Amino acid sequence: MALAVTSSTSIAFSSSNSRTEQGVQFGSSNFQPSDRAFAAPAPLNVSRRRSLAAVNAEPKRNDSIVPSAATVFAPDVVDKQAEVEDIEKLAVDLEKASPLEIMDKALEKYGNDIAIAFSGAEDVALIEYAHLTGRPYRVFSLDTGRLNPETYKFFDTVEKHYGIRIEYMFPDAVEVQALVRTKGLFSFYEDGHQECCRVRKVRPLRRALKGLRAWITGQRKDQSPGTRSEVPVVQVDPVFEGLDGGSGSLVKWNPVANVAGNDVWNFLRTMEVPVNSLHAQGYISIGCEPCTRSVLPGQHEREGRWWWEDAKAKECGLHKGNLKEENANGNGSVEGSKSTVVSDIFESENIVNLSRPGIENLLKMEERKDGWMVVLYAPWCPFCQAMEASYVELADKLAGSGVKVGKFRADGDQKAFAQQELQLGSFPTILFFPKHSSRPIKYPSEKRDVDSLIAFINALR
Repeated sequence: MALAVTSSTSIAFSSSNSRTEQGVQFGSSNFQPSDRAFAAPAPLNVSRRRSLAAVNAEPKRNDSIVPSAATVFAPDVVDKQAEVEDIEKLAVDLEKASPLEIMDKALEKYGNDIAIAFSGAEDVALIEYAHLTGRPYRVFSLDTGRLNPETYKFFDTVEKHYGIRIEYMFPDAVEVQALVRTKGLFSFYEDGHQECCRVRKVRPLRRALKGLRAWITGQRKDQSPGTRSEVPVVQVDPVFEGLDGGSGSLVKWNPVANVAGNDVWNFLRTMEVPVNSLHAQGYISIGCEPCTRSVLPGQHEREGRWWWEDAKAKECGLHKGNLKEENANGNGSVEGSKSTVVSDIFESENIVNLSRPGIENLLKMEERKDGWMVVLYAPWCPFCQAMEASYVELADKLAGSGVKVGKFRADGDQKAFAQQELQLGSFPTILFFPKHSSRPIKYPSEKRDVDSLIAFINALR
């Protein structure tokens, strides 16, 4: 039984594979080809995994791609530190492994709680590898509403070729409407692509990943030397949260991280895998139509993405953990052992950037006109980066509600003050300043999704 996902809202499962080809059997230490056909798979035994529920008839109101059965069982209680160490060890063990072996290990380990992120470009290789393992798999894709017609046709071709249904995630219509009405259809050419990508890609992806424990991407080290040169084959996701919530709850697998682009294409040709027709027109890395163009011979593949912007930051936010730049922590030194850090985060017109005098004034007020939600953060902190999307969304939802949302950078010279006066223990620390209280109340949970934060606010105001 093959399950497919891409990056959108509707969920579909396929129950057959139409192709007959050479399969692969996995032994304890090596791979051996077999001549078995994929035509009529036996019924899937799911006794060892969460049960699978067919959801073609009516998608869940919840916008994530988590199967309905996953809401029935309480998540296992695990030692997150031990799990992080296990993933780090796994990354070392699999560093020299083939993409097929890495894919097989990922599907074996996470079953129905993992899905392949498919963008409609050469990462179709991931689907081929998953197909060759003979294991059930899911594929999801983000339909931003601005993809090339060729990409939509390619999605349909891939579904028919593998006998699967891609799970599509769509952006929130109200958010897209607000962005376009306020700033126009092509504002990203003037003020950068991050805002549009956040609405059309990052937030839908965040909703999708909240229903998973792991995801599989087509990142390669040679795709973007400035941002992806250190991509491991498996890692704890530094940006997004998974099914269990909190930092460290999602694992990212990158089976082709160590594979050169030419070798990926040789594999696709050898296996006669369908590809996007845009590739024949000079497109290599393919995204939204307004932000993607073909590249000239000798140009790097990512130069066709957001070509009007800095070549060192060719990311849309889906892999924001890759972005690094030299940046001191405020006192001329780098925080901890970090030699590079990301640029400032929590950028939104609905989030107030508080200075030291501003946060001190907020502390002194015993009667405030509005309640305040404030995050104490450091831009280089991966856990702060992981909650950026939810915090920006929180600020948007609370606009005009009587609760203001702010941020205070609490590393560097401000760290001692934040520890003594603002209850800073670790980054991020979230505080709520009620209207009629002189002291802020610290948010105690690691769950930093919008619903949990709003519930915290509603309980106190």
